[in-house]
Amino acid sequence: MTAASPFDFDQIEVRDISRNFGRRRALSHVTLSARAGEIVGLLGPNGAGKSTLLGILSTLARPTSGEVRYGGKLSTDVGDPLRSRIGVLGHDLFLYAELTAAENLAFFARLYGIRDPSARVAEALAASRLTARANDRTVSFSRGLRQRLALERALLHRPRLVLLDEPFTGLDDQSTSLLVERLHALKNEGAIVLMATHDFESAEGLFDRAICLTDGRARELAGGGSLRERYRSATRDAGE
Repeated sequence: MTAASPFDFDQIEVRDISRNFGRRRALSHVTLSARAGEIVGLLGPNGAGKSTLLGILSTLARPTSGEVRYGGKLSTDVGDPLRSRIGVLGHDLFLYAELTAAENLAFFARLYGIRDPSARVAEALAASRLTARANDRTVSFSRGLRQRLALERALLHRPRLVLLDEPFTGLDDQSTSLLVERLHALKNEGAIVLMATHDFESAEGLFDRAICLTDGRARELAGGGSLRERYRSATRDAGE
C-alpha cells in the first residue's frame, strides 16, 4: 500500500500550451483533456512534439506559454504531492542492470514510500509475469522483459496519471498482449493514461480517443476506420 497522498484528481486539462526550443516550436497552442478511466493515444511523426508533451504533463518540463491543470490546479500550486500521483515510462527504463528484478522494484518502492514494499513487489512481479525471474539480474533480460519490469516500476505507487512513451518497443506478441491487458486494468481502476506510440497494430482498439500531433499542433482523430486509416486522414488534412 502506498503512503496516502493529500492530493488527487480525476481530470487533466492542457490549455493552449506552446513549447519553444530557441527558434524551433515543438508544441503550438495545444489544447486537450483526459479523464479518469480514459486511455488517450498520442500519435504523430518523429519530432511532432509527443515526447515534449509527455514531459510537460509529467512536470519535468514547463511550457513556454499556456498551462496544464490537474483537477483544476496548476502543478506549481501542488508540488510534490502531484508528482507522487504520476507514473512515467519513457525511453530510459530506469532499471539498474546489476540488480535483480525484485531488487529493482524494492529500491523504487522504498523511494515511493510504499508501506509494505515486499507485498507490492510481489504483486508487480506477478502482474508482469516475472515472478520466476525475480532473482535474476536485469542485465540478463531481453529488451522486452526489461520493458515489462519498467512498466511495473512506473506503477508501483498506483499513480492516477500514467504517461507512456512507446511502451510497445521490443515486445513480442505475448508481452504486447500482457501490456494491453494491463492498460485495460488501469483504465478500470480509474487511471488517466496517455500513451505515445507508432505501433498502430498493437494499439488498435485500445484508445478511447486519439490525438494526432503534426508540426506541434494537435487534432483529435475522427471516428470510423482503423487507427492507421484515421491517422493518415488526419495527417493528410493537416498538410492541406
